[in-house]
This record gives sequence, C-alpha cells and structure tokens, in this order.
Amino acid sequence: MANEKQVLDVVIIGAGISGIGIAYWLQKKCPAKTFAILEARATIGGTWSLFRYPGIRSDSDMFTFGYRFKPWQNPKSLSQGHEILDYLQETIRENDLEKRIQFGSKLLEAHWSDDTKTWNLKVQRGDDIIETACRILSVCSGYYSYSEAHRPDFEGEASFKGDILVPQFWPENYDFSNKKVIVIGSGATAVTLVPAMAEQGAAHVTMVQRSPTYIFSIANQNRFFNFLRKCLPANWSYRLIRYMNLRMGVFLFGMTQRFPNAVKANLVAKVARQLPKGYDVGKHFTPSYNPWDQRLCVVPDGDLFKAIRSGKASVSTGEISRFTEDGILMKSGEAIPADLIVLATGLNISVMGGARFIVNGKALDLSTHQVYKGMMLSHVPNMVYAFGYSNASWTLKVDLTANYLCNLLNHMDQKGYAVALPIPDQAPTDDPFLPLRSGYVFRAASIMPKQGRQFPWLVYQNYFKDRRMIRNGKIDDGVLKFRT
Repeated sequence: MANEKQVLDVVIIGAGISGIGIAYWLQKKCPAKTFAILEARATIGGTWSLFRYPGIRSDSDMFTFGYRFKPWQNPKSLSQGHEILDYLQETIRENDLEKRIQFGSKLLEAHWSDDTKTWNLKVQRGDDIIETACRILSVCSGYYSYSEAHRPDFEGEASFKGDILVPQFWPENYDFSNKKVIVIGSGATAVTLVPAMAEQGAAHVTMVQRSPTYIFSIANQNRFFNFLRKCLPANWSYRLIRYMNLRMGVFLFGMTQRFPNAVKANLVAKVARQLPKGYDVGKHFTPSYNPWDQRLCVVPDGDLFKAIRSGKASVSTGEISRFTEDGILMKSGEAIPADLIVLATGLNISVMGGARFIVNGKALDLSTHQVYKGMMLSHVPNMVYAFGYSNASWTLKVDLTANYLCNLLNHMDQKGYAVALPIPDQAPTDDPFLPLRSGYVFRAASIMPKQGRQFPWLVYQNYFKDRRMIRNGKIDDGVLKFRT
C-alpha cells in the first residue's frame, strides 16, 4: 500500500460536469482553500466522454444546461455530446483546473472520524491504494453506474444470429450501415438512437417499447438567441435566453402538476400533427401515466417523427415474447426482423459512485438518511452531494450546490467551526429524493436517501424556489449543527 497521506480542505469526487462546476466556484469564492478532484477514469467529462453511441446529445436545453459563469455560444438547444465535451475542456483550460485533477483515482472508501474531524479516503490508483484526507467531501459522481447498465435477459437471446449492443458500451467505429436494427426502449437514449441510426445508413430502425413515453419536439436552432447576439454582448444574450428558458420550464412543469389531463392532451396532439394521417398515436405515443411522473423526452426538430414519416423508422408497442434467429417475436405474434438489436433498457443507479462510506466506524445505509437542501445527508458531517434536477437541467442545482458549499466553507472559517452536521427536525417520508416513477428509480428505491415533508428536507424540483431558499437563507438555520 502506497502512502501519500495529506489533508486538503476539499476533495471533489468526479471530473464530470458537476465536479468541474464545483471546482470553478471553489477556486473563485474560496481561493485560499486547497482542493483536488479525484477522477476514476483517464479523462474528464463523465457522461459526455463515456457515452459514444450514435446521436448522443443533451436532453436538456443547453442555455440552462450550460454553466451560469460560462455562456453557451452554440445556437443549438440540444447539442451533440462532442460539443458538450469541447465546452467542458474549454472550461478547464480557461480556469487552469487540470492541475487540480488526479486521473485514474477511484474512491473506494471514505471514513469520517470525529477525532480528527476529517474524511479519510482510500483511493485506488493503478495497483496502489493511496490514502488522503480532507475536511469537506464533495461527491460529484452522478447517479448511475459506469461499469454496468440495466440489461434484462430475454428468452432466446443465444439463438439470435446478429449483434446485441448496449448503448453505454458502444463499440468504436461500429458499422451498422444497411442493417435492420431494433432498438428496445422508449427513453431518452432510444429516441436519440432511432433517428440517428436511420439517418446514418441503417436499412430500417424499429423502436420496440413495452409502453409509450411522452415526447416533445423543440426547434433546435434558437432563432431569438441568434437575433440577440447581433444586438447584445454574448454574456447578455446568453443570460436573457437562459432566464427565459428557466421561467418557461418552471411554468410548464407547474402546468403539468395542476392540469395533467390538459397537458397530456396537448402533448399527444402535437405528436399526432407530426405523424402520417391515421397513425395510431393512441397506441404508440400516449402514455398511461401523467406528464413528468417519468422524465419527458425532448427531440430536436421532431427528428424521430421525421424518421417515421420517411419510412426509415417505425414503432412497435407491446411485450416481447422472445428473440429468434433473425429478430424478435412479440407476444402479439408480430415478428420483427433484425441484424442488430440495441438494448436501450436503462441505467443502474449507483448512489455516491458506489464507494463505501463509514462514519465513526459505522457503515452508512443511505436509505435511512434524509436529504438536507437536496445536497447533504442527515447525520453525515461535512459532506456535500451534487445532484441535479429530474425535471430541468442538471447543472442548475449543481450551481446552487457549488455556491452553497463555498458559503458554508466561508461561514465555518469566520466562526471557527470544524464540523457541519444536518440533524433532522421531522420524520422522513417513504419517498426517495428523486421524485420519478421511472423504472430505474423503482429499482433503486431501497438504496436511495429519503426526503422529508417540508424544507429543508423536502426536495422541491423548482430552481427559483431553491435559489430563493438556498441563496438567501441562513447557513446557520438551526437545523445544520456546528462544532468547533
């Protein structure tokens, strides 16, 4: 075991979009603090360097998904994965953050000790186990497993003569030209893959879904942004579009909560207008649940519907009976031919990056803890978890979390505090802090932290409400307990 024990003020876990954002604000608002970013992989970017499947892009508009401090200058609202990765690399270069990143460093265990008032970390780096320590631990590892996807087993898989791929582990330079493709799934990955593969040379692409998902089309070129850039400085035009999109997103989500049936009818009607006359929208594009019970899928310029209209793509809704030698047999009796089957069947949630957390010798069972302000855990000292919104851009909440962390550090310095510990003043609910009914949330319910019934233990999923309460609220609110 190699020993490089050092004590930093902050250690950030993960050099994805969250970790980079946290690092920027720490450097800006807490310049005297020492910190490092531990990144398990050999590159930055998280999702945007890991996923390489055809068409990979954002499913949130980039004017709210981009950082508050760095204007997004591409007029495309839903941008490609390589464009987002370029944006992150540019952020690192502009702020000299690469010197903070320790690549190939995977957190295995984090031990909090009341005696030392530090997190003592065991980090795997190559064949060595490195020990380091920090006063504050900032976990920015996202919410899904990088090493495995959700992959159900289907009867008859071994008999299928073609290839079976999982989007999370897409082979480099895989050639699917002139292949008949089946994409199993109906979420964001599936609705991205189907039009992309149809456009890039597949003979035909069939999206096989057990049940429909809400799909909303937006114009991918923001014309108003292009107009504003001719009249205003880049920062001003970005901030104005960002504010407008934020307001619109919160308004639309509020409408879905108050008038779910009306919003549902409107979403389905808009889909119907983009499909051939007589198309069975009720069967293929009308979900049984209300909007935002599961995440709504956004498609740029209706590309999925264009692929269906062109005949290059189709949708089959129902349960799969089994795989056959040359495709899939549905329980309805429909046989769908394929040379390639893509399993876009979802993610496996991995809370806190899969590391083991121990507080004063006791291993944490995260499901027994409540989430404080959507970013700390009850009875867990000096740890801040960056977790974005489920109904809006991820980075909006990460920005609030980063600035809260900086304010917390400065407050602790001013008062001479060494420990910050959220202590619940209310009983938890049985609800996980991620308020979706999606399959991946149900599968992970037993390992996810819970939320309470009111602030600061209730997760609002509302940026403006969170911004008001987190930015303007007191750090020393009586719930967060401090010790010197």
